[in-house]
Amino acid sequence: MRNFTSVHDIGDLNLALEKAMFVKEHPYADQEIGKNKTLLLIFFNSSLRTRLSTQKAGMNLGMNVIVLDINQGAWKLETERGVIMDGDKPEHILEAIPVMGSYCDIIGVRSFAQFEDKKDDYNEVILNQFIQHSGRPVFSMEAATRHPLQSFADLITIEEYKKKERPKVVLTWAPHPKALPQAVPNSFAEWMNATDYEFVITHPEGYELDEKFVGNAVIEYDKEKAYKGADFIYAKNWAAYQDPNYGKILSTDRSWTVDSEKMALTNNAYFMHCLPVRRNMIVSDEVIEGPQSIVIPEAANRVVSAQVVLKEILKDL
Repeated sequence: MRNFTSVHDIGDLNLALEKAMFVKEHPYADQEIGKNKTLLLIFFNSSLRTRLSTQKAGMNLGMNVIVLDINQGAWKLETERGVIMDGDKPEHILEAIPVMGSYCDIIGVRSFAQFEDKKDDYNEVILNQFIQHSGRPVFSMEAATRHPLQSFADLITIEEYKKKERPKVVLTWAPHPKALPQAVPNSFAEWMNATDYEFVITHPEGYELDEKFVGNAVIEYDKEKAYKGADFIYAKNWAAYQDPNYGKILSTDRSWTVDSEKMALTNNAYFMHCLPVRRNMIVSDEVIEGPQSIVIPEAANRVVSAQVVLKEILKDL
């Protein structure tokens, strides 16, 4: 594996899951593979789980790990070509990227959608500049349109907890006070479509995702109908994708909050969320603290997903 940005880079899913189970059972079995190799993690945005889990994964593989916060402790970076750099950004990303590449063997990049230009967001301008100019393998720690390490961890978690071969998995929109990117729901949908699960997406009208990510999912605007018989409920907010409302909040309808009443419609479903989560906006206290909440083991699997990806990249160096 050279780069990792989506489910399309992981290869056979069953084999990837086998590798994940091996890593989970033997986290320190491959420390020699990363010896004398340096992992550089670059954050344009805040992080807790991604930062800690990816650092841990790198260390489990014997790697040296460097973490760089672009907005804290580094020069502000200009990302556009052709601009006159007379503002507050003294360094251009096209010089910064190859310099970063010279200090490491693998680069992880975290850069969210800006909601300023839909074309730039969905063309993954920042992530692709690192792929093109760093001279190093690059993996996404969440980009404008996808969060593949999270989605891989989600898949691992579902496989661990499912009680039947073909569970019903429901991705539900939930309200949030801020406009959030579509990266997590896009990526989750893409990974679920790569399985044979029964996959349903439910959201208010106006919150339709890009069709290329929705794929074969069933779209159900009636949330109660969507919840019925579900084995897993995955809650996430996202801002509108469709023009002319790209990046906007169209609703904060609290009837979409995941609560006990809606969970009672399910097949004793497990509750999932990528975290951080706004309690009593996205999900009620009772549900997230309940026995069917698996958000903590889901988060723990972030180490596993990152370690599998890093191991595959290291094998091809």
